[in-house]
Amino acid sequence: MKKHKLTTPQVAFIVATRAALAGGVGLLVSGKLSDRVRRAVGLGLVALGAVTTIPAARTLLGRSPFP
Repeated sequence: MKKHKLTTPQVAFIVATRAALAGGVGLLVSGKLSDRVRRAVGLGLVALGAVTTIPAARTLLGRSPFP
């Protein structure tokens, strides 16, 4: 197993991106909100999680998060 040295802010960023993605998916499959609100918030969180996955993966692989 490969070890990575990450700072606390880097770990927090990676955790936040995963949480946003998971929260969005959770909202999309739940039935607690109206369809319109649930879909808007869920898709927004999924989009945020997906877009921030690229810099998070680059950070984890030891590259600069932004080219």
